[in-house]
Amino acid sequence: MDRGDLANLTAFVAVADQRSFRAAASRLDVTPSALSHSMRQLEERLGVRLLNRTTRSVSVTAAGLRLLDRLRPAIDQIAGALENLDEERLRPVGRLRIYATSQLAAAVIVPVWERFLSTYPEVQLEVEVDEEPVDIVAKGLDAGIAPRNWAAADMIATRVAGPMKVAIVGAPGYFALRRPPRTPEDLARHSCVQYRRNGTVLEWPLKRDGKSLRVSVQGQVVVNSPDLAVRAAVDGLGIAYTLEGLAELSLRSGQLIRVLEDWSPCFEGLFLYYHGQRQVPAALRAFIDMIRTTCRSAPAGRLAANPFTQK
Repeated sequence: MDRGDLANLTAFVAVADQRSFRAAASRLDVTPSALSHSMRQLEERLGVRLLNRTTRSVSVTAAGLRLLDRLRPAIDQIAGALENLDEERLRPVGRLRIYATSQLAAAVIVPVWERFLSTYPEVQLEVEVDEEPVDIVAKGLDAGIAPRNWAAADMIATRVAGPMKVAIVGAPGYFALRRPPRTPEDLARHSCVQYRRNGTVLEWPLKRDGKSLRVSVQGQVVVNSPDLAVRAAVDGLGIAYTLEGLAELSLRSGQLIRVLEDWSPCFEGLFLYYHGQRQVPAALRAFIDMIRTTCRSAPAGRLAANPFTQK
């Protein structure tokens, strides 16, 4: 059965119900002549007369009644499915799958998920965590939360945090034994907390007055967690490259001291991204609205991310 057969069968049910081509055409929003043509096509396709029609009346043949008895449950099921789909379009229901790094899941999703799920009890929230960019379309995910450069060019991205400034920090005890660096070149004489990703120790991006540098650093500690990098700096193991938000409490308490502030770049921030502008699921729309509202009032530290994922 092709698409035309389904349309013609739906039209047949309408004519049988209305006993009138004109009334059925009005219900289907087509012309009576187009509807009459559809019925002729269906009867020729099946090789059976389904309707008796004169200029004054329409009746269903015995063969038509047998077909109608078998068609009506199927047509009602299709109509019900379309009605349910229309309700889904308007009301947040079903499964919502969101991707984020573990840190962003904790910083952006966890603060809202209890309120979101209690507000929309028909939504099932699934959070998938990974530390590297993923193709959310290929993995069947509805949206991702990450720096903008993780989103494909055709994705729609809405800001949830930022901009965010880098902080290069060390403990007072560490600097009591070594002179704080004043230039990027001075870092070569210091023990720095290195960050490893995908087997590679990453350079530190620095920027001042439009001049950008990427500096290779050395040290005794290598981590793959921004939180551990800050902790290593607090414990006096070296200088760490992080974000203000992650180091804020330690800077405020005096556990860390900031250096090379004039070389510390500012990153664009974090975005929730998803595919396509049309037919955004109601659950995703509601989630985006709640994230936006929450992140506007969130302390900067809670929305900090990994500086090495930024560009």
